[in-house]
Amino acid sequence: MKHLKLLAAGAVIATFGGIAAADATTLEQVTSRGQLVCGVNGPAGLTGFGVPDDQGNWTGLDVDMCRAVAAAVLGDATKVKFVPLGSKERFTALQSGEIDMLARNSTWTLSRDTDLGLDFVAVNYYDGQGFMVRKDLGVASAKELGGATVCVQTGTTTEKNLADYFRTNSLELKSVVFETADQARQAYDEGRCDAYTTDASGLAAERTQLKDPGNNVILPEIISKEPLGPAVRHGDNQWGDIVRWSFNAMIIGEEFGITQANVDENKSSDNPEIRRLLGVEDEMGKMLGISNEWAYNILKQVGNYGESFERNVGLKTPLGLARGLNELWSKGGLQYAAPVR
Repeated sequence: MKHLKLLAAGAVIATFGGIAAADATTLEQVTSRGQLVCGVNGPAGLTGFGVPDDQGNWTGLDVDMCRAVAAAVLGDATKVKFVPLGSKERFTALQSGEIDMLARNSTWTLSRDTDLGLDFVAVNYYDGQGFMVRKDLGVASAKELGGATVCVQTGTTTEKNLADYFRTNSLELKSVVFETADQARQAYDEGRCDAYTTDASGLAAERTQLKDPGNNVILPEIISKEPLGPAVRHGDNQWGDIVRWSFNAMIIGEEFGITQANVDENKSSDNPEIRRLLGVEDEMGKMLGISNEWAYNILKQVGNYGESFERNVGLKTPLGLARGLNELWSKGGLQYAAPVR
């Protein structure tokens, strides 16, 4: 089925709280509703990125992105309604106005940026596709997977990357396709496939759910670029700016060593950019159409990017992911934010 396209910039089909989206910007809808509606990984979530506990409390790197926007716009990071979405419905949910933004480990590609009428406004995780196999398979490289059966989720960039990689390397591909990541993981865990492929971060997350995680190894090859990040509807530039700068605030906070614990004392800093960031001088929030304490609220209630990374997916979590490409630019990584001035 062909994806829906927006008919006009910022136009949305749905209606929220009696306010037709065609007559109100996303910012106006969110402030009127008093709640951000954020699309996240579903239906069961993805460990480290977006997953609910037994009480329905959501945590994860993408979840923190949603909470940062709520803190910036509403002054309260808890004012978020999380909508779990599968790979097939995630983009149409954003297009139709069912959600205000999407933060669900989704890859920024040309077709999604143009044909689907979406704007990817940041990359909160630089990733790449990999393969996981059981140790007893005796495979040390993805190039040894010719003729192997590979579990993969349909409706994703993963499926196309898999076919491209096997064709490029003249390998026989026997893919076993599933509707959801849960189904693909379970099939792999039951031995119905020799290998399982998805983003490397997803493999680390899914491995924690296997019956015997230690008997499974992620192969060294990364076969694609997967810049993952939040998306908004094309045409609502103000809302896109707010989501983009909410993420930038977390990066800049880490650059300056501003944490949840010390953000208050940093308000007395002599550094002009810190003072602008925290709303002590100038009116940066006003330029975005929100409170001048937008970034202060993010850093106080959610924390900087490094804090979010380490508590959700870092070395001391079950995923055990190193910062790698997601380290700050000043430390050899790719995370770089434009200045607040």
